[in-house]
Amino acid sequence: MAEREAPLVILDAVLCRLDWEKESQSMLASYIDQAMERAAYEIIEDEGSYWGEIPGLQGVWASQATLEGCRRELREALGDWLALRLSLGLTIPVIGELDLNRMLQPA
Repeated sequence: MAEREAPLVILDAVLCRLDWEKESQSMLASYIDQAMERAAYEIIEDEGSYWGEIPGLQGVWASQATLEGCRRELREALGDWLALRLSLGLTIPVIGELDLNRMLQPA
């Protein structure tokens, strides 16, 4: 009977991991959406371009010729910034009630 239980334990562990990954992806997507809502943009008239940043997230900024391009680049910069901080185990500022630092804690 123990031989039959082992695969079930492994399957259960895999399913728990998949649920955790799904929840993590949902948290990341929500975090990015809420951070982008806080973004501030300005027109750099001398250069004819747009500058965007997310207050409170040091180093997350973008500059492009169009506002839409600036938004896209800012979202990409935010994703890269989050990936780096998560991979290095660095603290991530809480936005709203989303605390991504929970993802760094062992399950």
